[in-house]
Amino acid sequence: MSRKLEGKVALVTGSGRGIGRQIALKLAGEGARVVVNDLDDGPGGETVAEIEAAGGTAIACNGDVTKDGFAERFVQAGIDGFGGLDIIVNNAGYTWDNVIQKMSDEQWMAILNVHLTAPFRIMRAASRFIREAARQEASEGREVFRKVVNVSSTSGVYGNAGQANYSTAKAGIMGLTKAMAKEWGRYKVNVNAVAFGLIMTRLTEAPAHGGATIDIAGREIAVGVRPEVLKNAETMIPLGRGGRPEEAAGSVYLLCIPESDYISGQILEVTGGRP
Repeated sequence: MSRKLEGKVALVTGSGRGIGRQIALKLAGEGARVVVNDLDDGPGGETVAEIEAAGGTAIACNGDVTKDGFAERFVQAGIDGFGGLDIIVNNAGYTWDNVIQKMSDEQWMAILNVHLTAPFRIMRAASRFIREAARQEASEGREVFRKVVNVSSTSGVYGNAGQANYSTAKAGIMGLTKAMAKEWGRYKVNVNAVAFGLIMTRLTEAPAHGGATIDIAGREIAVGVRPEVLKNAETMIPLGRGGRPEEAAGSVYLLCIPESDYISGQILEVTGGRP
């Protein structure tokens, strides 16, 4: 049986850990050659090693997605390393929460930069290759579809207290998704987004007041959700629990396969049935 993404080249940001790692593993398992990215070399290299151990093909392009020049380097890694570009998954990100009266400009801009500006820059960097490839394919009478999947959140759909920065960025990525679906439709690029609800990762599972932190560019940022808040959230999910990272990855995969070639400009809510 042929794999659905055989020969495709996929770029996945934030794929050293959590949902991103599962996305990279899923796409590679279906035949895609994957450019992995993480802020740190260690996790990025681990994902590459895991893909290769399973018989897949991957390379790492690690670094901060918000830094000048990263987008061009990331796109070029796919072109130079694998000869093309078929799938972009803009997944990298984190949360840095606070109520608005306590939120600094730095806190606001950091979250907008990673969740909205970085995906914009990556898509902009990919635009020349996409345009030229699409024109060449059209001249040959071939219809070749490419895929962009942007990761949003239900915080962007409905808002969330204490997350003015994150909710705004995730709402913005939905607007960018819809705009680019119209702009790139003529190049046969399907641009969609997934809006995740509660997915159990290191950002949600660690106790919020238990001292768990992540290091982002030298900043120690507290992560986690209080157990009572998690329990309450899960009682409101019709399927009865938060999602697993591999289940989140499955929703991205659905928007990368040929069966989604006529789906574009859509926001898929992945919530276990919670409205």
